[in-house]
Amino acid sequence: MPSGAGGKGMPKSKASFFLYGLLLYVLLPVLAVYVVALALSPLYSGSCPPAEGASNAVARLAAGAGGDRNASSSSSAMNMVPRSPAPMARRVRKPKPSADAAPTGLRHILFGIGASSNMWKSRKEYIRVWWRPGKMRGFVWLDKPVPEYYSRNSSTGLPALKISADTSKFPYTHGAGSRSALRISRIVSESYRLGLPGVRWFVMGDDDTVFFPDNLVDVLSRYDHTQPYYIGNPSESHIQNLIFSYGMAFGGGGFAISRALAAQLARMQDGCMHRYPALYGSDDRIHACMSELGVPLTRHLGFHQCDIWGDVLGLLGSHPVVPLVTLHHFDFLQPVFPAARTRTAALRRLFDGPARLDPAAVAQQSVCYDREKQWTVSVSWGFAVVVVRGVVSPREMETPMRTFLNWYKRADYTAYSFNTRPVARNHCQRPQVYYMRRSRMERRLRRRRTNATLETTVTEYERHTPAPNVTCRWRIPDPAALLDRVVIVKKPDPDLWKRSPRRNCCRVVSSPKNGTKLDRTMAVDVGVCRDGEFARV
Repeated sequence: MPSGAGGKGMPKSKASFFLYGLLLYVLLPVLAVYVVALALSPLYSGSCPPAEGASNAVARLAAGAGGDRNASSSSSAMNMVPRSPAPMARRVRKPKPSADAAPTGLRHILFGIGASSNMWKSRKEYIRVWWRPGKMRGFVWLDKPVPEYYSRNSSTGLPALKISADTSKFPYTHGAGSRSALRISRIVSESYRLGLPGVRWFVMGDDDTVFFPDNLVDVLSRYDHTQPYYIGNPSESHIQNLIFSYGMAFGGGGFAISRALAAQLARMQDGCMHRYPALYGSDDRIHACMSELGVPLTRHLGFHQCDIWGDVLGLLGSHPVVPLVTLHHFDFLQPVFPAARTRTAALRRLFDGPARLDPAAVAQQSVCYDREKQWTVSVSWGFAVVVVRGVVSPREMETPMRTFLNWYKRADYTAYSFNTRPVARNHCQRPQVYYMRRSRMERRLRRRRTNATLETTVTEYERHTPAPNVTCRWRIPDPAALLDRVVIVKKPDPDLWKRSPRRNCCRVVSSPKNGTKLDRTMAVDVGVCRDGEFARV
């Protein structure tokens, strides 16, 4: 070991340990800090030019710090620095709502109407009552051409006509039915295959089915058309439901199939029809295919098959608390308004008046009382007013009277799929019925200072038959002797079905005092029930 260093040398092992410690605790942390700084440098670098306002502010601060001596130089330096252009405001484009996100409307419904060339001449008038040319889409599917099929005139007031495809390849073995059931059952599938854009719902009905379009839209808008839905209602006839099914939508009352379900039905229906040759009609074939697809019926009480005969007063006078969507079988029913000359004329009065002014409220029942005279007043708005002597509970008034016969023309109270009650046999308590004759919309001044107006519907109801000449010993005044006319005032309520189901309330504003010639009118106000208001007996 050399000498002359003047001291004792460090052992080799200790020197290596010292170098490793220096590398671990000093050089490596410095290197790590350098790498991190290098990585973060682009985030803090001046890659974006400073805004004009910021550069001017910095220049002013520099001038103030340098004093008067450096004022000229700093200002010249400011002039020499090129000004960056002001950043342009970015236009934020709002995403356009997709067509599928828009609320369901008439344009999203495709109607398929099953019709027969033999009945076309008379049945087409029913379609004209409710069809809205240019606003609705749909087709009438016939077994063979009719004169309108060759007409190029588009102002017929009817949907376009189509001829159903040949169904001779499908078996049909029911002895009492008709092969037309085969082609009618395929209307939804044939409509789907047309590939029309924007269709969410395929709605089926007969040529004597009358739709209330606005109420139909309201009902369908509550359901998701991208999910499989089969919406309709069974028959009013208990026996018909036993023969066919309580889980089947009767086609005359109309039913709706969502686009998602129509796509599945179109793929499998032909095979399905081969498996059920012994079924009677078109609607039970649809039901059989729905069962194979596993989609149950979504029942809605506003679809009416009307498997009844006679006077529809009992059915519409105590309508369920749901929108009125369809009516059917008009050839078997008396005119909705008995004073009308024809059935279609009665329907036009309904559609040109109440169904246009306030469609959500058509045939909606309200029950109230004339306390002074002890009368019960039941209002079926837009249709009829029933006045009964005495105080009858709302529970009884909301039960339909049997003013009609069952589907087999029998007065059998057990024949219906809903509760009914008999028409009063006591002459003193026979209901006095007043049918709607006129309707209008009035604009009334709400506030004089602002000239704000309030739209109000006014419907007038008159007795159709003369007052019966029957002696009654009741002390309660007889409405037949005092009352000839009822006037109903009501605000339109398009949001009626956006709230929880509840009957409107009515209030008797005035009624005849002594039945003189100028004093034979009752005035009634109908509207949303106020806080704490109800039909108190």
